[in-house]
Amino acid sequence: MEKQRLLVVVRHAKAEQSAPSDVERVLSAQGRADGRALGRWLAGQGVSPDAAYVSYAARTRETWEVLAEGAGWDIAPTVDGSLYATDEDGVLELVHTTPGDARTVVVVGHNPTMAMLVQLLDDGEGAASGEFQLGTFPTGAAAVLEVPGEWTDATSMGCRLRAFHVGRA
Repeated sequence: MEKQRLLVVVRHAKAEQSAPSDVERVLSAQGRADGRALGRWLAGQGVSPDAAYVSYAARTRETWEVLAEGAGWDIAPTVDGSLYATDEDGVLELVHTTPGDARTVVVVGHNPTMAMLVQLLDDGEGAASGEFQLGTFPTGAAAVLEVPGEWTDATSMGCRLRAFHVGRA
């Protein structure tokens, strides 16, 4: 039987409030601990990515680092400048370009885009659909969505929300 494709949507962990620019904001100590905790949770869910797309902002790159450390993942992400300011359709365009042999993809980005993406994709029938509502996608959160078929099948109301979790140390 073919393994289910998974799309894991992650909002960066808690960041410091100030920096010379927004893209330079780094994670707080709590954010680093929470990111590691989220990574451990994802590994416990059996999530092992074949590909990862990460915004170029310092806080998302650092979230990926602590997430991967907590999960024990050893893959290099694709750092994508468009993820910083794109909307949910832009994220989907990127996901749709994922090679067909990738079974699990992690996207680390920003709100409101990450929340809107999950809301757009969720068919409302998944085990975690009731746990997620718009406006409830805090820092250090992850949504695990099942994608039917190919990556291009990740479409509006076309995925099932398997799990939603907020990593807290």
